[in-house]
Amino acid sequence: MKKVSVIIPVYGVENYIAATVQSVLDQTYKHFELLIIDDASPDRSIEICQQLTDARIKIIHQANRGLAGARNTGIRHAQGEYLAFLDGDDLWSPQKLEKHMTHLENSPAVGVSFSRSSFIDEAGKSLGTYQMPKLKEITTPYLLGRNPVGNGSAALIRREVFEAIKFQDNLHGTVEDFYFDEHFRRAEDLECWIRISIQTNWQIEGIPEALTLYRVSSGGLSANIPQQSDAWEKVIEKTRSYAPEIVTQWETLARAYHLQYLARNAVRLQDGSMAVKLINRALATNWHILLKEPRPMLLTLAAAYFLWLLPQSLYSSIEAVALKRTGASQKHRILQDQLLEHQEGST
Repeated sequence: MKKVSVIIPVYGVENYIAATVQSVLDQTYKHFELLIIDDASPDRSIEICQQLTDARIKIIHQANRGLAGARNTGIRHAQGEYLAFLDGDDLWSPQKLEKHMTHLENSPAVGVSFSRSSFIDEAGKSLGTYQMPKLKEITTPYLLGRNPVGNGSAALIRREVFEAIKFQDNLHGTVEDFYFDEHFRRAEDLECWIRISIQTNWQIEGIPEALTLYRVSSGGLSANIPQQSDAWEKVIEKTRSYAPEIVTQWETLARAYHLQYLARNAVRLQDGSMAVKLINRALATNWHILLKEPRPMLLTLAAAYFLWLLPQSLYSSIEAVALKRTGASQKHRILQDQLLEHQEGST
């Protein structure tokens, strides 16, 4: 049985880390090691981890390097043939590792196996919404504008994939191997997936079950739209440095898709003015997105303008009509949550 190295970066997650670790210990696939990377966490997170007695757990301490740096430390220490990452506030369903291992063992060309994700709130309660990304035929042009993997807790990756993309640098006083780029404090996942798609022949492919429970918090990294935009631009500039022809060909379409995604986030955050500006910029950047994927574009456009122009009470009434028409529960907030479902990954 092949070993999986599960890597959990830990920083400021004392309210969640016990449940996160337990979701790994509860896996039906038992042959794993669990590397908990203490990224100089300022709270009781590591103290909580130290109370756990499972022999498969190893705690590694380091000076703060951020999420990418903690993952790199985990990869360097990992002994498994497969690697999986789980953020310290997310959860896995019990069969996650087992189903990804089956997928990879049956798909020798696939190097990155990811799942759909279910959203939970800060208390761990299901929000009734999901990331529903494209699962197959994921190309470099597609990745430039959209991130079907969706979050850092969704993927299981072959060790060979990271060996194929590693590079050396001296960022912390000694030359080390790097896998995720530590210059990125955001979008480090997307940058890595793009590099895999360009520099290797490994395929990125998803499985249709929601095996990751992704926690949506008010202070999460995804809440700051200008920073998301800046991070994406940095990803494009790095990609341009080693694959200029690809970026030149696909940049405007990719930027339009990214602006559409940001507009959906603005709707989720109830910022109608920002949502309208972003969706208009998306159309101005490359209007062909309206022809390529009309449904998510029209949903975003309608939601942005309704939120901007209508009183909140009327906007809420429109949501209620949408809920009634779909037969869904009121708490699902369909109009916004359809936008939240990362339909930039849908087909």
